[in-house]
Amino acid sequence: IVVGVMIGLKFGLNGEGSFKKGEADLLLVFICLYVAAFAWSWGPLGWLVPSEICSLEVRPAGQAINVAVNMLFTFLIAQVFLSMLCHLKFGLFFFFGAWVLVMTIFIAFLLPETKNVPVEEMNLVWKSHWFWNSYIPDDIVGASAHNAKAAP
Repeated sequence: IVVGVMIGLKFGLNGEGSFKKGEADLLLVFICLYVAAFAWSWGPLGWLVPSEICSLEVRPAGQAINVAVNMLFTFLIAQVFLSMLCHLKFGLFFFFGAWVLVMTIFIAFLLPETKNVPVEEMNLVWKSHWFWNSYIPDDIVGASAHNAKAAP
């Protein structure tokens, strides 16, 4: 958001303007801070979370779908980024900032807590979630509970 505001204030909608050296350095610092913050927060979660929330029965398929979707969207964003930058100008940074907000809301409301939950009990976690419970069949949960009790 800060990068979008800085560019918007300097270049406006017509794209004409320039940064002084100190302003350009500050802009670069904010871009680097964003990249570092993303790399330490949201970036790895796309790989970590699917491996922890999928039950053992569907984990390989879930990871395969995760990798395929991740690579597809990385490719698509790389293809359209420059075109979007030309059309949206500084608004592109607000566009991606809005997606971070959407992701945060999605995670806050729709991703169940999995701390200290064994992978064998993930079906129980999904079944007890207020939103996802209607998507998990009862027989899957019963099998998961039985397997969890039988495990040493």
